Parts: sequence; C-alpha cells; structure tokens
Amino acid sequence: QEILIPKKKTWDKLAVLQALSSTVNRDPTAAHYAFQDDPYLTPRTSSDFKLYSLSQESGRNAAKYIINTFPRFFKKDFAEPHIPCLMPETFEPQITEVSEAALQERISLRKVKAAVQVYDQLLQAGTAVSLEATNDLLDLICFYGDRDPVREDMPEQRESEEVEEIQEVMPSNKGRLRRASDLLGIVWRENNNAERIFNLMPERNERSYCALIRGMVKCGAYTKAFSTYTDLLNNRLTGKFNVANESIFTNPKIKTMTEKNCLLQDLLNQMGEQKVQPNLLTFNAVLKSLRKCGPLARVQAFHTLGEMKALGIEPSLATFHHLLGFFYKTASSGRGPTEILHEVMDEVEGKSFVAQDPDDVYFFSGAMKICLDLKDIELAYRLHRFLGEGDNWQLLGDSYLRSVYYGRFFNLLCMMENIDEILKWYRDLIPSLYYPNSQGLKDLLQALDTDNRLDLIPMIWKDIKRMGHANKADLVEEVLALMARDEHSSEVSASKTSATAGTIYVYPLGQRSLLVSKIGEILAWFRSVSQWGSSALCHACRSSRLSQKRGMLQLFKSSNRVPDVALFAEFVNFAKANNNSNQAVELVRLSAGFSLPITAGLASRVKEEFELTDQQKSSLGELEALTSDSSDSDEE
Repeated sequence: QEILIPKKKTWDKLAVLQALSSTVNRDPTAAHYAFQDDPYLTPRTSSDFKLYSLSQESGRNAAKYIINTFPRFFKKDFAEPHIPCLMPETFEPQITEVSEAALQERISLRKVKAAVQVYDQLLQAGTAVSLEATNDLLDLICFYGDRDPVREDMPEQRESEEVEEIQEVMPSNKGRLRRASDLLGIVWRENNNAERIFNLMPERNERSYCALIRGMVKCGAYTKAFSTYTDLLNNRLTGKFNVANESIFTNPKIKTMTEKNCLLQDLLNQMGEQKVQPNLLTFNAVLKSLRKCGPLARVQAFHTLGEMKALGIEPSLATFHHLLGFFYKTASSGRGPTEILHEVMDEVEGKSFVAQDPDDVYFFSGAMKICLDLKDIELAYRLHRFLGEGDNWQLLGDSYLRSVYYGRFFNLLCMMENIDEILKWYRDLIPSLYYPNSQGLKDLLQALDTDNRLDLIPMIWKDIKRMGHANKADLVEEVLALMARDEHSSEVSASKTSATAGTIYVYPLGQRSLLVSKIGEILAWFRSVSQWGSSALCHACRSSRLSQKRGMLQLFKSSNRVPDVALFAEFVNFAKANNNSNQAVELVRLSAGFSLPITAGLASRVKEEFELTDQQKSSLGELEALTSDSSDSDEE
C-alpha cells in the first residue's frame, strides 16, 4: 500500500504542552499546582486552600486595578506578538455626540446607565433607534439587572451596591428578621428601565420578549416571566428554546406538583406546534422539574430520555444526576438506586464529558453519596475511575464540591477497606487533592482501632497537627482514648507518650503549636487549662510515662476536674510496682481532696499493701476519719 506523506501538518496550538503533560503524573505529596510558586502558601486545610486562593485572586485584581486606573504608565508594549489581555482596558467611551453609534459603544463597554441615558436622549430628540440596537440594550439591561456591572478589580463595590439595592427595593417589615435569601441575587424592580424600554418599543420581535423573560427569571420575577411568555404566544410569536428552559421548566414556584406536571405537558405541546426544536438544556430542565412532581414522574422521566435518543441528543452528566434523583428518593421500590446507578455507570464508563449544563458538577458528589449510603465500595471505585477518564475531573465542581466528593469517598474507604488499603489512598489523596476535616480524621482513627493498628497513631497525630486540627476537642480526646486503651511495646509507648506530650501542650494553647519534651515544662504551661474534659485528662494520664503520672494527676485539681475512680486504682498498682509508699499516700490525699467515695477503701488498701511510717499511718487515719465524717453528714 502506498503511503502518502502530507505536505503540511497542522498542529494544535496546545499540542506540545499536551505531549509534555502526558509524560508526568500527579505528585501526591505536593499541594495544588496553583501554590507551587510560593511554598509559604502551601495550604494545610480546606479553609487555608480557600483563603490562599482568594488572596491570589485579590492580588490579580489589585494588579488589574493599578493597570486600569493608571493606563498612561503601561503604554509600552514589549510583547511580540501583541497580547491584548496584558494591556490596559478601555472603560471610558470615546464618542461624545448623541447617536446610535454612541449607544452601541456604551453597550459594548457594558455601561448600563450611560447606555440608557443615550437611548432616552435619542428618543427625546426624535431619532428612531433601530430594533437591533434596542434589543442589544435590552440584553444588556436584563443581564446585569438594570445596574452597571462592577469591575473585577473592585469586588467590594459590588457587595455595597447589592446591599443598598436590597434595602431600597424590599419593604421594611418591622418585627421580622431579614432572611439570608433576601440578600442574595439581583432584585427585579417594578417598572424598571427594561420594562419601560420594552413598552416604548414601536415594534417587538421574539428576541425582545426573550431578553425580557430571561432577565425576569434571572432576577426572580417568575410570575412576570410566565405572564410575558403568555403575551409572546398571544402575539403569535415563536419563543426560542432558551425561553422555555429558563422561565418555565426550571421554576418550581409557578404551580403546585400536580399542576406543574400538566403545565410541562402543555408547554412541550406548544413547542411542538411552534416547531421549536428542544436542545439538551430543555430536556435537563424537564427532568429537573419532574423531580418535584412526585414518584409518578418516573415514567415520564424515561419517556423524556427516549425523546432525547429519538432526536439524537446525547445526555450530559446533569441528565444522569437528575435521573438518579428520581430513584434514590424511592429506594424501597423495585428498581432500587443500586441498579440505576450501575446502569448509569455502564452508560458513561469510557467516555469523556464536557460541561454543557450548570448542573453537571453535581453528578460526582451526588453519585458518591449514593455509594456511601449503600456502602458499595466497588461501585465507588468505578465512579472514581470514571472521574479520571479524559477531562471528567474538570466537572468535579468548585473546591467545596471537590471536598464533599473526596470526603465521602474517604469515609467509605474507612468503613469498608482494610487499613493497608486505606493508608494507600490516604497517601494518594492527601494533601494533593483532599484536605480532610476532623470527621474524616476520626473515621481514620476508627479504622486503625478496628484493624488493631494503634502503633500508627503517632504518625497520624503528626498529620493532625500539620493540618491544623490539634485544637479540636473531640478529635484530641479520640486520639488520647486510643493511646490509653491497651498496653504496647516500649518503642510504641515512647512514641505515643511523645504524642501525648504534644497533645497536652498544643490543645490548651489553641493556635500555638509548640512541642516540649520535658513534662515539667508541659505542666508549667498547662496550669491554666480549663477547656479539657475529665475523660480527656484520664486518657492523657493513662498514656503517659510512669514518672509523669503523678504530675499529670495534679492537672485535675488545677483545672477543677474530677478524675475517674478507676484511675486511682491503676495508680496505686503503679505505686505498688515501684514500692513507692509516698506516692500511694499522696494518691489517697488527692482522692480525699476530690471527695471521692473510694477514699476509705483506698486508704485501707494502702495500709495493707505498703510498709508505712508512723507519720504516714497517722495521715491515712486522719483522712479516713475525715471521709467517714463527711459520709455520715451526707446520710443525715
């Protein structure tokens, strides 16, 4: 066979970078690539990741602000070829006379108020404005909610304007607290510039109605949007599919569940009569609305999927996300969520998806939640392999959705896998992809306890301190409880004692993560502790060295905590093993100081099992008498 060599090969602009990227893999020990330039900004927790990401974006906005505010200092262009995005942007209009060209210039510069002012001046001068320019102005007003867009380098201006707008539009209801939802989004004002210009238009077409309807939906004016859509049909105009998608299907506030179902049927029939071709977003909007119509809508959901296949429309991840929502709520039905999710995975495996619907990013976290609830680890592995195929990882969502997905995956691993497999995933996911919270670390500690691998606790404790969770009371108490549970070898005991010292020192100091090797220094810093619970102190005492136990027992007294009764019996055994009568008498004195009911029995045991001096015997007799007097007064 003859081989034809092409005279010219056209390569993609990113071909070299794609070839280079295929030769390297992700480093599981490194943080996100966005923080590689500055090791100081390597995040340790999810909050650090968000804070450092916002700080980087704030730095970029500050640079943009300087360039755009003082463009005269950045006129020299060093780049060859010219890179427009690196040069100062033009924000001020250049055309000063009142004309349609000036109106188009202000629309292109996104100057909402200035464009409306020029439009009014044109009407006052008796100049007719073309339908195309008026529709462009309507698009601009409806997209930005009848206000000027805030520059990216001045985000604080956006927040202040939103609060002022909410206060102006919403009525002041005394005696009622404002809801958080009242302060979110853009409010559609009554008779705003969009409605005024729309009513002044001598001629309206489909685009005019579409712009107004989409603006109403974006600002939450659902009733007006539906009324405007009805006017569009009454004027015998054909609405585009995006009008139905945004103003009707995605709106659950127009009708009740039963009426919503009938409304969907009527609107679909109207689209068929008008020969409006639905697209992927139309079907996804139908599925999203059907989820609010009760369990009877499952049949219509499959009918919708059949219509998509008949039209040759490939579903997106949002389609499968809505489909799982039908059956996951009805797990008791014949077709349970397990079967549906397996069928969905059979359909999507081996494919690489791209973003086509805003709800695509909810598929992975929602599917992993089903795997977690069903405790199906094999299905979770299939889902995670599908995430790594092609560019599917880009549909995982923002940092919060990524944290939710990996948190559920790691929780399922801790419940279903052995400790060796868990640690393999632990090293692979942390810290390059996932920053576990305190609950994720508690799940890991429970997995160590289940597999009886408590010797790994010192290593996990170092990670806990590194990730900033050493000040979480429930997590610290869990670590101490595991370290104090069983006896270990001398090497492990030394390691866990060091970890205990770090725990006691770090926790009361809050953010100050200092380590001290000598227990005397720890006790000196620990005198004013007040937030430790009695159980945590008991665990700390049990997991400490024998020489440190007496000093640590004083912590109960300094922090106004009552120790466990069984702890004194253990300490007496330690004192007996070392033949230390002074320590035994001191334990009885401490028990009497806490007014514990075992004081008399503890004193009798010390008398029988230890060789005491006359002074020690008299001290024990006084403690026994004091205890008996207090018990008699309690009985009276």
